[in-house]
Amino acid sequence: MGSSLVATRRIIVGKWGCNNGQACIAPDYIITTKDYAPTLVEALKKELEKCYGKDPLESKDLSRIVNSNHFSRLSTLLDEEKVSNTIVHGGRKDKSQLKISPTILLDVPEDSLIMSEEIFGPLLPITTVEKMEDSFDIINSRSKPLAAYLFTNDKKLKEHFVKSVSAGGLLINDVALHLAVDTLPFGGVGESGIGAYHGKHSFDAFSHKKGVLYRSFFGDAPARYPPYSPGKLNLLKALLSGNIIRIVRALLGWA
Repeated sequence: MGSSLVATRRIIVGKWGCNNGQACIAPDYIITTKDYAPTLVEALKKELEKCYGKDPLESKDLSRIVNSNHFSRLSTLLDEEKVSNTIVHGGRKDKSQLKISPTILLDVPEDSLIMSEEIFGPLLPITTVEKMEDSFDIINSRSKPLAAYLFTNDKKLKEHFVKSVSAGGLLINDVALHLAVDTLPFGGVGESGIGAYHGKHSFDAFSHKKGVLYRSFFGDAPARYPPYSPGKLNLLKALLSGNIIRIVRALLGWA
């Protein structure tokens, strides 16, 4: 099985296999090169049919949308005129079953609703760039994701991805699987969350680190106690600021 086919199948299970996109670690969008986009789209179409059949809405393996309100929200994203014109696969909906088929969109306008919020559903926009390095700037220009994924065999591109992309977690050549590795911290950064858990990281996250300071009775500083003269205040300010030069000046009476 070639690496391109493996990547395609892993994207599918990571997006639509994760509760039909209704998971915080499901890919929200794909960035690829303009040259490779047609190949990727065709590969996704072919493998999606293998996974969910010719009529995905009848597939028992395709999850329903969680409720009618979420179904309506996703429908609004999909029905926006500038978005509906970019559908290259899927787009079918069945409100009675609360199902939306796996949907691929190509080069959706950046100012569309679907590109301005987390999708959390089976809609997958594909954005194209001239070269893959350009994709990292796009990722970093948006809200920090909970997870970011890269498919490549290029060692330098992997290193550049790890160094330049800010996300809760990174995974190379797979999707969502890092969540199953209990020795890796799982959590967000910035808009995607604070802190992390898993294994010892869970213990640390939910443990209060109680600070304890021990002092002797020696080295007491008269400047701590009132009445406070200008000289004492200057020394206290210097001590609190941690500025060594200012502390020396205060002790010498120059401040």
